[in-house]
Amino acid sequence: GIERSAGNAGETPAVPAGKQTLPGKRLWVAAERLPQLQVVFPAAILEPLITAPASFIETAWSFEDALVELLRGRLEGLGPVTARGLAASAGLAVSDVDRALLKLEAEGFVLRGRFTPGTEETEWCARRLLARIHSYTLNRLRQEIEPVSSADFIRFLLSWQKVAPDHQMEGPQSLLALIEQLEGFEAPAAAWEGEIFPSRLVEYDPAWLDALCLSGEVVWARLTPGAASKNAPEKSRSGPVRSTPIALLRRKDFSVWNSVFPRPVVEEMTFSTVTQEVYDYLKARGASFFSDIVEGTKLLRGQVEESLADLVASGLVVSDSFTGLRALLTPSHRKTQAAARRRRREAVYEMSSAGRWSILQRNNEIADVSSERTVSEPRAVATGSNMGSAPAPEVVEKVARILLKRYGVVFKRLLEREGLTLPWRVLLRIYHRLEARGEIRGGRFVAGISGEQFALPEAVGMVRAIRRAPANDNMLSVSAADPLNLVGIITPGARITAHTSNRILYRDGVPVAMLESGETKFLVELSRTMEWKAKSALLRKTTPPVLRSYLSRSA
Repeated sequence: GIERSAGNAGETPAVPAGKQTLPGKRLWVAAERLPQLQVVFPAAILEPLITAPASFIETAWSFEDALVELLRGRLEGLGPVTARGLAASAGLAVSDVDRALLKLEAEGFVLRGRFTPGTEETEWCARRLLARIHSYTLNRLRQEIEPVSSADFIRFLLSWQKVAPDHQMEGPQSLLALIEQLEGFEAPAAAWEGEIFPSRLVEYDPAWLDALCLSGEVVWARLTPGAASKNAPEKSRSGPVRSTPIALLRRKDFSVWNSVFPRPVVEEMTFSTVTQEVYDYLKARGASFFSDIVEGTKLLRGQVEESLADLVASGLVVSDSFTGLRALLTPSHRKTQAAARRRRREAVYEMSSAGRWSILQRNNEIADVSSERTVSEPRAVATGSNMGSAPAPEVVEKVARILLKRYGVVFKRLLEREGLTLPWRVLLRIYHRLEARGEIRGGRFVAGISGEQFALPEAVGMVRAIRRAPANDNMLSVSAADPLNLVGIITPGARITAHTSNRILYRDGVPVAMLESGETKFLVELSRTMEWKAKSALLRKTTPPVLRSYLSRSA
């Protein structure tokens, strides 16, 4: 190529003369490039005089083709460079260099962009060389990362997911941001308002969630199929209880989650005659109020309520607002005490306040939850089986980004509590692509975890800050149904059943105690004083009166 280095064997300096070049410009050329140089610089003076090998003289070069080949050789040994820089180094017109670079770009030999930090001008770089530079950069960035302990990672997650007191959020807009972080995660129905939201939001108000649902921003649903199959035992076909897994989603992303969760196959389910009648009514009439269903089916109100409960538990039906689920979860004896509860200013959750009920269609139509549809009718599809077809790449990328938003740092083991059908290898391809774009970081962020790990740039800085922060013996308890129940996954020890009533106590990210089946168990040795503090920290906060009725808790 054309170089400005000292002379080597087989190379000769060419001193161009005339108007084509800068006065006194000295270029070096390999002997095999001499025919191309003489076409581009016909008035060049060679010192010493040499000739090209015979096999290189046979081709008749045009000016454009000769310049393309000269620049090809030049770019093979350069990093990112501007067209102006190339032209100045060889005494060429910028317009000629631009045309040659466009030809090389059309071949796929070079890429254009802004590769040097702070540059304002378009740069060009050989694709192969750019790939090597990029690879070296990624390796260097990975080597710069110092992995943190599992305890520090838990401390990070407690802050990242807004559970740590100094990171908690306030107000209805914060609830939407929280749902965007946790969407697609299935937790027991009673855990959302009983544990997950109150642990992250100061003075959580259930009216915020109803407003988001009624406005069409958010939808609740069971995504994993229920147990109402023909072969399921009768006792497994009951309606939703506190442990029924429910996810909260942005309505616009419903089709995304529909394609990555197992889907119910209605043909394989069996219900009571009454439940089947309610299902058939909703299928024929569409979204309907509770009173309309009662009148249309000629069933008793209690029968319709039980039928809707069965259909919700099977992942087939939803209501406009979260009040519908609250009403189904409210114990019967509390529903008969409505007047007394109103006097005590406790909320009365009734089926008539749920808005409309509709079938969550997931099996036979293309997902469509756009604003043009009725807000109570999220629609989705499966294609012949409960697994559906392979999700589109843009769907996988959407899920991959949400998982990053949820955890900040992701790796295979961390996703064991997610109900996704996506294999890790599929997500891995997306994460490699995002790392190559520079959108996320790859490396070893958590010690003791095998496999590849990826993180958002802002999470990397936060992990470093957490590692540098001194331990302060802070104790934080979370429900075992919370996404942050990572005992036995990230931290050592046996796993804790993800029931809402079970609890875990972290001290500086280390699980030190748990409450399981009403019994406190210490996971590490503590002093008597610390044991008393641990037992106190494991207790739930007082449930607000507005939620007490359906969560079945006393003050």
